[in-house]
Amino acid sequence: MINRKVVRVGAILILLLLIIEISSGNLKTHVSTLVHKVNQQWNHIFGPPLQGLEGEGLLLMDEDTGDILYAENETKRLYPASTTKILTALITLEKGNPDDLITVGKEARLRTPDESSAGLEEGQKLRLKDLVAAMLLPSGNDAARTAASYITRIDSGQQMSPEEAEQYFAELMNQRARKIGADSSHFANPHGLHNANHYSTAKDMALIAREAMRNEVFKSIVAEKRHKSSESAVSYMNRNKLLQSGSEYYFQGADGIKTGHTDEAGYCLAASATRGGQRLISVVLHSTAEGVWKDSGKLLEYGFSQVKKGKIRHHA
Repeated sequence: MINRKVVRVGAILILLLLIIEISSGNLKTHVSTLVHKVNQQWNHIFGPPLQGLEGEGLLLMDEDTGDILYAENETKRLYPASTTKILTALITLEKGNPDDLITVGKEARLRTPDESSAGLEEGQKLRLKDLVAAMLLPSGNDAARTAASYITRIDSGQQMSPEEAEQYFAELMNQRARKIGADSSHFANPHGLHNANHYSTAKDMALIAREAMRNEVFKSIVAEKRHKSSESAVSYMNRNKLLQSGSEYYFQGADGIKTGHTDEAGYCLAASATRGGQRLISVVLHSTAEGVWKDSGKLLEYGFSQVKKGKIRHHA
């Protein structure tokens, strides 16, 4: 039997949430968030939230509806590391053609010894879709810089230095993020290397990931375990352990999206999975080397368990 005192406390909390939303004028525009807050409060009252999560910023989203199914510190400003490349790849595919032939330029010289690289060399030629794979699967910062230089030249009609191109492209990123609704983010580069002025939130990264997954080329690439160029012997392995069947972190139905890591950002992952027609996106920011995989698996499993219980609309 439900304790009446507990019910009264829960009702008071919900009423307070309603008052806050109404007074801020956000009730109409933030209905989904309000429902999520109410559900979270009831979850805390009648049952414990997911246990053992190590990430600092967490969010689980229904990809089709955009509904938030679970979140902790989802609006806290954190560093996104290489999950940044989700937005970089989206803009690259929107403004370029997958079959465009790209020549790697002087931006390849900006590579630092310890950063993530796809091994691109100045003068190398590759298709734009292969360049996108090079930034998403092995998380090549060199590929992200090359894409930024190419798209900047197309968008501006000018030839810029690699450093100038990064600045120009970063503004394209911020414009696109605002259009998506990721209003709490600011991007300073296309690759995600640490910059104090380069930040996002779990909620914003989920919104960006959801938008990117609507692009069929992007969606296809991030689901690949290995990307093989159709015109050369070059291939790229996917670092996403949720997709690798031999990994202890393999998750049935996983089909994306992007890893990330810097000392300041910790371990990050935007993940996606599909089961029985239900598509989910999870975001974990600032977790640990093992926790980022476990966190993502727990979030996704929780979401699919809610489908079985009939608490989430099932898509045929």
